[in-house]
Amino acid sequence: MVHYKLHYFGLYARGEPIRQVFALAGQEFEDTRYSMEEWPQHKADMPFGQLPVLEVDGELLPQSMAILRFVGRRFGYAGKTDVEQAQVDAIADQFQDYFNEFKAYFVVAVGFAPGDKEQLFNSVMIPARNKMFQMLSQILRSNGTGFLVGDSVTYADLLLSIHVAGMDGLTPGFANDYPRLLEHRQRVESIPALKHYLETRPFAPF
Repeated sequence: MVHYKLHYFGLYARGEPIRQVFALAGQEFEDTRYSMEEWPQHKADMPFGQLPVLEVDGELLPQSMAILRFVGRRFGYAGKTDVEQAQVDAIADQFQDYFNEFKAYFVVAVGFAPGDKEQLFNSVMIPARNKMFQMLSQILRSNGTGFLVGDSVTYADLLLSIHVAGMDGLTPGFANDYPRLLEHRQRVESIPALKHYLETRPFAPF
């Protein structure tokens, strides 16, 4: 039996989509969560000196999106055909562009950097949100299955549902103007294996 060990901080953030793929798959894994105080002792042991890292029978796989693609494909949550897999990857890549667009707001909002949170919310976060959410709403409308790609959940759906949930916690009502995204979150979070995970997972910030 393959042994999986996820190395990450005690946060949701970039580790959470990976954890949720494991939850959907019913796959046991070792969920190692480092505090910020512990991390410097382990940094030199990790490829690229950063987290998350997935350990697969002793092999260390770095980079969150590479890990997410790996577990998505391995457990059947990356699309059912080559075309669907490419579509899922494309949405995930678009999410990375989107995250980079609003990073200046987010680091201030969660207290990692000084700045005017309200001003950045209006000038950075809202334009980035509107552009991304309009695209995703259109994808959901065009696909017509309730999921972003194909007729079942993929890791792209997890990226979206986790983001909508996280931003709603930070700014209540964040996605209220995008009903398709709210319906999508409810649909994804209602999948029995994921629902159980969400109800029992350890609490973590953002």
